[in-house]
Amino acid sequence: MKTYEKKALFLDRDGVINEDFGYVFKIEDFKFIDGIFEILKEFKKRDFLIIIVTNQSGIQRGYYTTKDFEILADYMKAEFKKRDIDIDKVYFCPHLSGCECRKPNPGMILEAKDEFGIDLSKSYLIGDKLSDIEAGKNAGVKNLFLLSKEEKSVNRDFHCIKELKEMLNFIRKKDEK
Repeated sequence: MKTYEKKALFLDRDGVINEDFGYVFKIEDFKFIDGIFEILKEFKKRDFLIIIVTNQSGIQRGYYTTKDFEILADYMKAEFKKRDIDIDKVYFCPHLSGCECRKPNPGMILEAKDEFGIDLSKSYLIGDKLSDIEAGKNAGVKNLFLLSKEEKSVNRDFHCIKELKEMLNFIRKKDEK
């Protein structure tokens, strides 16, 4: 019987790891968001898996290929590796609709849960769209963070942050409790 004890940080890609210019698939268009390296180092230090879950409908739309996506993903992982950050896995959904993997559906998160033995109640998700938050909720992730300059959390089942560095304060305060 599989045990689910590992903790994970689930991240959307465009808008959380890199600036979202719309259908980013070229290395020259990939710009890391301020604070991403510090956040991932902190979570790795705390023995979290780093899992990327990203909708990539540009593939089905014909804007770029799966190979283009993989080349960019390899570049991104190599840039993290240069800073001693291992990305445990990148899951992506190339579909427009009609599948369980496209967020807000929880398919990618649930696949990672089973593949790695992740306890979702001890895990975190950072997204920049409400569909990311919904995917986390639908999967059972308890610590949900929306990275947004405009959105405000009216209900209290997720946190709004304006920049990634706010995560450091949150997890450090959680340690103090």
